[in-house]
Amino acid sequence: MEPRAPLFTRSTRKLTLTDVGERYLPVVRALVRQLDDALAGMAQASGELEGHIRIKIPTTLGVLNLSQLLNRFLVERPMISMDVVLADRSVNPLEEGFDIAIGARPESYGQVMDHPLCPIRRRLCAAPGYLQRRGAPQAPAELMDHDCLVFATSGTRWEFQGPQGLVGVDVRPMLKSNDGVALCQAALDGMGVSLLADYLVAPALATGRLVELLPGHRLPDLWLKALVPANRIELPRIHTLVQWLTVQLQSAQLGGPLPADVERFR
Repeated sequence: MEPRAPLFTRSTRKLTLTDVGERYLPVVRALVRQLDDALAGMAQASGELEGHIRIKIPTTLGVLNLSQLLNRFLVERPMISMDVVLADRSVNPLEEGFDIAIGARPESYGQVMDHPLCPIRRRLCAAPGYLQRRGAPQAPAELMDHDCLVFATSGTRWEFQGPQGLVGVDVRPMLKSNDGVALCQAALDGMGVSLLADYLVAPALATGRLVELLPGHRLPDLWLKALVPANRIELPRIHTLVQWLTVQLQSAQLGGPLPADVERFR
């Protein structure tokens, strides 16, 4: 096709796509994916999982947990290869060419199925040094008078389920970050109150470096989900990976087992 319409702009230092090349790139990707699926289907007929998986995972959870799980999956299934992209933004896997996009944000997309992997418990906490200076809040409304450490993508409204029902508080962020590890470190450094996933703060809570606040108020769980394009759910390698991750993440106790009434694809 290159002689008819130039697909690349070449220089001595780099190779870039032309406008025509950009238009044809999704078509070529789809053809490559179809070929990969066909080859994987032939391997499946012989009883062995084979093929390529492109997956997006959250950055912090990816580094702390998911990367190790994916490595184990690949070691146990040597005929499968994988592209792993770490990103905290919401991703439409259908538009961006992912087989699976894992995240805890509530977005949904057309022609994309979501599979609950596990709930993630969250804790409200602060360092003892901060609490000595500022005191510990005794009710959610008192958080408005505290320095709060906030996820940049989650907004500044924190919700709590307590004796009086659901309570929402608009907190004052003294620090925003898109990274949970950075917020956890800021809390450890005594910079303020933070609302963080249990898997991040559990070690510090166990040793007293952080203190849990408002224990009488429950924080709604986040849901870690796998978003999968509807036309890829039934591919054996994709389906197997999602089901395998569900089992592994629940056993890792990120947030406990799935409730019985949670719908999942099978």
